[in-house]
Amino acid sequence: MAVVYLHLGSNEGDREKSISDCIRLLEEKVGNILAKSSLYETEAWGVKEQPDFLNQALEIITSLAPREVLDEIKTIEHSLGREVKVKWGQRKIDIDILFYDDEIINTEHLNIPHPQLEKRNFVLVPMLEIAGDKMHPTLNKTIEELYDECRDDGEVMIYDFSS
Repeated sequence: MAVVYLHLGSNEGDREKSISDCIRLLEEKVGNILAKSSLYETEAWGVKEQPDFLNQALEIITSLAPREVLDEIKTIEHSLGREVKVKWGQRKIDIDILFYDDEIINTEHLNIPHPQLEKRNFVLVPMLEIAGDKMHPTLNKTIEELYDECRDDGEVMIYDFSS
């Protein structure tokens, strides 16, 4: 069994439903959720001219190998209507593997830890909530330390369900 940290994002259509459906499918296909962060509303990163995202981090225990996790999340993204139009563009759902135990994987299709997570508040803030003491295996710093050093000025706010 391995512990995998995933990051979810949605900024197209019914964002809450997309995240909720994604979590249900992850539990069915990938493993048991040990922890999940609050939902956060965040400004788009990369391509700024698009709707705000809902983001959430999950800690999951899985029996799947890293490549199997990737295959399952790609299938889930597709089943929920994800279409890749523009890099960093709008999407109904996006699922990224942040960490898989303390493994370091660099292949054409899979990079773990997720590249540039240390530069993105919208990833660090939800991770800080559920795994602030998680050590990044190549940077040798905790999520909390990475957050303290991050220069990203993008706003990350707890999502207000009433709005």
